[in-house]
Amino acid sequence: MSDYSIRVENLSKRYRIGVEDTRDTLAEAIGHWVTSPIRNYRRLRQLTKFSGDENSAVEDIIWALKDVSFDIDQGEVVGIIGRNGAGKSTLLKILSRITHPTSGSVTLKGRVSSLLEVGTGFHPELTGRENIYLNGTILGMTKTEVDAKFEEIVEFSGVRKFIDTPVKFYSSGMGVRLAFSVAAHLEPEILLVDEVLAVGDAEFQNKCLGKMEDVARYGRTVLFVSHNMSAISRLCKRGIWMDDGRVAEDGPVDKVIQAYMFSGATETNPVVGFSPDHDADAQILGIECLDLLGTPSLVHLSQNPFSLKVHYRLNKELINYRLGINIYTPAGYEVLTRTNSDLDNSLWTDGPGDYSLQVDIPGQLIKPGQYLLTVFLGQPGIRQLDKKENVLSIRLDGKTYTGQGLIIYPLKWNKKRI
Repeated sequence: MSDYSIRVENLSKRYRIGVEDTRDTLAEAIGHWVTSPIRNYRRLRQLTKFSGDENSAVEDIIWALKDVSFDIDQGEVVGIIGRNGAGKSTLLKILSRITHPTSGSVTLKGRVSSLLEVGTGFHPELTGRENIYLNGTILGMTKTEVDAKFEEIVEFSGVRKFIDTPVKFYSSGMGVRLAFSVAAHLEPEILLVDEVLAVGDAEFQNKCLGKMEDVARYGRTVLFVSHNMSAISRLCKRGIWMDDGRVAEDGPVDKVIQAYMFSGATETNPVVGFSPDHDADAQILGIECLDLLGTPSLVHLSQNPFSLKVHYRLNKELINYRLGINIYTPAGYEVLTRTNSDLDNSLWTDGPGDYSLQVDIPGQLIKPGQYLLTVFLGQPGIRQLDKKENVLSIRLDGKTYTGQGLIIYPLKWNKKRI
């Protein structure tokens, strides 16, 4: 029997979402107001209780996790990947004892330190210094033990100037820096890290990855959830792909990443369409890959140009938005990322309607190989409106060459209203 550090057995978690009440008359509204305290109390109790009928007509049941099982050995570094809503964060919250499972069990051997979101485990009214000692106490450490790690924590975080300032005044980046430094330096046997590292800058992310490698080198267990496939590939030897609340694949990290990256891509149809969502402010309706003659194709010679054409819809006027493309290798390494604002930092403002955008990729820009396309639509610094991940699998043929990294190159964007 393996010397496991984490054991998850038949783990399931379900949530119940109530149906919205409808009140058409003033009398109904007043009656609802009078009875709402009792009804809300009953509903709160019902949210944690489930009848044998999973298809109840009163509320909708959503499974965040369903029959998840795996063992993680002591000292193993495992990457958890999957699309939004796949159950990754729910899994880490259960492992961190933040929420309870509906069924199944979790066994953890050792002290657990987790970083699931900005400010997790921090008291906003306390200073950074006080929160370091508070977290150490929660982990069962003595003041002397925290004293021995204090300078190292502060130095790594880079927030020494603000260490005696209440953390409620910290920026999200500062909060992440200190929270990760505390989680990683207080000698946990198990370290759980969610996608929160994406908030930090590239230099700090590299520091964090290096620190997690150090933690693993000392025989401690690391569970790392991320959408950054290159970070997962660098840090982990094993990967677990979560899909719709279940384990879709578990094995060597490169194999799991490749299966995940290709899971939503079409390798045969160069034209992909998506169902309209009339409640969305904006959405991507379709994506095409065209050869130099304008014919849909997924296979191109690397020395020839090809184009990507995106069809999208605005259901209302949209101010300061942009559309972008990402091209990845099957291993998850980003080869090209471009948006319409790359050249002059300008954003678009358009009224309701259907639009098409054609982006021309010059020949000899990307070396031969297999690639995956992701398209996103959003308002920078405000919200992401739509994202279609790994929807097309493109192959470039030709003479191979080496040395290509992330491409920084101006592209031609041609937007039209349809």
